[in-house]
Amino acid sequence: MLNRPGLFGALLVLQVVCAVFFVSDILLSLLRIPVDPVPWRYRELMEVGAAIGLVLGITVAALMLRASRQRTRAAERALRAASGAFMDLVEERFEEWGLTPAERDVALFALKGLSIAEIATLRQTSEGTVKAQTNAIYRKAGVSGRPQLLSLFVEDLMGQAVPVAAA
Repeated sequence: MLNRPGLFGALLVLQVVCAVFFVSDILLSLLRIPVDPVPWRYRELMEVGAAIGLVLGITVAALMLRASRQRTRAAERALRAASGAFMDLVEERFEEWGLTPAERDVALFALKGLSIAEIATLRQTSEGTVKAQTNAIYRKAGVSGRPQLLSLFVEDLMGQAVPVAAA
């Protein structure tokens, strides 16, 4: 339904017309504004048509909500799978490079985009220690800096690993 905006727009217009019909009928009665009489058969057909239009709009809205929720759940599942795949890839690479537990922590923080100072604060260590650990990580990974480190993981996820020159 969402991939057919014309149909969606037509149903929306139908609902608006139906709602205007009922609201105007009530307002005219409350304000005692005289209206030329409409034969009861036509009047009943108009009311039945307006009611059907509103019910149709509710039904379509419910179907669209259901489809939207299904798409959201599918996207959340895909995101969880991708997140899990990324962490599996990270752990595999860290193991391959032989990173120490401290280097693993620093590498994860670096991949998350934290600065040297922020990593040092979180790990309750000096910035010099963190710099030495990041240099060891880059050397073991065969890269010259954080952007290349991150690109290794992005390329692996994309399935198009590009050789990186050793530092």
